[in-house]
Amino acid sequence: MQIDPKKCVACGNCVAVCPMGAIYIDRKINRAIVNTEECVECYTCFRGMSMERLPPTIVRSIRSVLKVFRLRFDPEPDVCPTSAIIPDELTWPRTVRRAFSDVTATHESTGILGRGTEEVKTNDVTNRLGEGRAGLTVELGRPGIGVWFRDVQQVTQTLAAARVAFEEKNPITAMMVERDTGHLNPEILNEKVMSCIIEFSVAMHEVESVLVVLREVAGRIPTIMALGIAARCDATGHTELEEILSDAGYPYLRAKTNVGIGRADPIPELLAEPALEGSA
Repeated sequence: MQIDPKKCVACGNCVAVCPMGAIYIDRKINRAIVNTEECVECYTCFRGMSMERLPPTIVRSIRSVLKVFRLRFDPEPDVCPTSAIIPDELTWPRTVRRAFSDVTATHESTGILGRGTEEVKTNDVTNRLGEGRAGLTVELGRPGIGVWFRDVQQVTQTLAAARVAFEEKNPITAMMVERDTGHLNPEILNEKVMSCIIEFSVAMHEVESVLVVLREVAGRIPTIMALGIAARCDATGHTELEEILSDAGYPYLRAKTNVGIGRADPIPELLAEPALEGSA
């Protein structure tokens, strides 16, 4: 993303809109500037602001005159008065920033919007998490901090050494050049995104050891790590995870239980249509 200095009037509205703090006002030139290192191409400034077309010269003149009288002429906070915000023509590898950070962008590897994975919460439909296994998601980054892929690689390498089974339908898995070692494509290591999700599964008895290595690597990366874990419930709604997490000293919140909400196989008696009178 860039801001056209010929159009910018330094109103500062885009500064507050940017979720990564990547836009600032340079008082030496009195223009808004995008820090391209910190910009994750989420397009929040471009999509989230109304683009007006006021003449920049007139707006600057009015602001200068009013400044003399200690008055301000500012547009509404969700408006760029001169349409100064302009998307860049993104090329590889910077395109990965938008793929992971713009909620309207689709991941080529999975065809899914957002971070590119529906996660194990869709297991009642996809059936990708079998009995006796636990599915884990590791979310890295958040608005305001983001995550570099070089730090994502530290996590994937740690997990690969623990012999986890990386989820096939996940964009981070698709970016691995060596799944056995967790190495990502070296071209993307210096790219930053708002957040991403690593998804994998392990045998139930391996959960505690994986949690240990995740806690260790979390202390080495300068971002936020959020962990999600799932398993199939038995007939009583119970899972082995409850004891495993409690014994390991991890507080947990049971966030979601699916009970056939997205049943893959329709129930025949519910779909059966009564025969029409007189039909053959």
